[in-house]
Amino acid sequence: MEIKRDIYLDRLIRREKNGLIKIVTGVRRCGKSYLLLNLFHHYLLDKGVQENHIIEIALDDRSNKELRDPDNMLKYIKERIVDRDTYYIILDEVQLLAEFEDVLNSFMHIRNADVYVTGSNSKFLSSDLVTEFRGRGDEIRIHPLSFREFCSVYEGSEDEAWDDYFTYGGLPLILSRETPEEKSEYLMSLFRKVYLSDIVDRHKVRNREELDDLVDILASAVGSLTNPLKLANTFKTVRKNNISDKTLKKYTDYLMDAFLVNKAIRYDIKGRKYIGSPAKFYFEDVGLRNVRLNFRQMEENHIMENIIYNELRIRGYHVDVGLVEQFGKNSENKTTKKQLEVDFVATRGSEKYYIQSAFAMTTPEKQAHEERPLNAIGDSFRKIIVVRDHIRVRRNESGIVTIGIRNFLLDENSLNL
Repeated sequence: MEIKRDIYLDRLIRREKNGLIKIVTGVRRCGKSYLLLNLFHHYLLDKGVQENHIIEIALDDRSNKELRDPDNMLKYIKERIVDRDTYYIILDEVQLLAEFEDVLNSFMHIRNADVYVTGSNSKFLSSDLVTEFRGRGDEIRIHPLSFREFCSVYEGSEDEAWDDYFTYGGLPLILSRETPEEKSEYLMSLFRKVYLSDIVDRHKVRNREELDDLVDILASAVGSLTNPLKLANTFKTVRKNNISDKTLKKYTDYLMDAFLVNKAIRYDIKGRKYIGSPAKFYFEDVGLRNVRLNFRQMEENHIMENIIYNELRIRGYHVDVGLVEQFGKNSENKTTKKQLEVDFVATRGSEKYYIQSAFAMTTPEKQAHEERPLNAIGDSFRKIIVVRDHIRVRRNESGIVTIGIRNFLLDENSLNL
């Protein structure tokens, strides 16, 4: 089964031979190796690159153990380059290479080398990425499967695909698990044995239980405004634990560095400024979120909101939580001010979209409630409400577009319908 990841393959192709190290990042098991070693490899062959000009090394393969030594690696690569044509150097799991920063920077001195790497170490993957390569790295962030990618290989109806995706998420290998038990065991094993163990080992976390509790609290309150102080109060009242807000801030940073959760910051739309704390947290994969709660809190509105957030990130948008102030008069004719929330402000260059995740608008009052923040914005950027119902596209007299969640996810041009 070949899953096409064209959105990421196109991003790699656009960066080909740009003089920088292409660094493919993302949560473990999201398909980084598959993108480089399969899809990009086949692209290079199809465009006429000779096989001996593609140098691929999987550093997690024990047969390549000697190449984890930096000097052996440099010697091996230089011996393989025997002419002036371009050589594509592809290193998978590069964190296993000792002194990999120096080795990769050394590759930059090979004029006809084009370098691509993946890795799974949180230091390599996230917050230290820019400083490690001093402007020489070009990051390509890869996510779990979008619903469109998921459906492209799913054996079943669209309804069945939605139920599976909504419940178990889009990590590629989930498609090879047939029963609910196999799927849930796979996701739970990843969390327990891979993701959190990586964080504990990398950051020398002394209290694993606190980290586990934080993940569960964030999973339970996905899409809700929170901050380290609120989380500390939750630990105190619910877990009877006096953990500090500073420690919780470190833990949330660790989870973001490992690409397990993402944070959406509040943005004052009319004031054009960031407000900061509190913020919202969303899981990189809803299946990982759901399994942490043993599939007990399956509120479709919150999961749908998480899926929309992830889809916007997949499409390359920066996503904030919007805030817009609405002024009015009270019964005493005094000026009143309300703060209305727009679920998502999605920006990409000069593009901007305001998006509400409404789940259902069953009454005129509910529709007015969802439209009110969008109408209060007052600018000409496109405004969209995504609902659970099967709606192709519906536009009201104010220009606000309503679209069903599946159409929104399956149509790559849904933001501009």
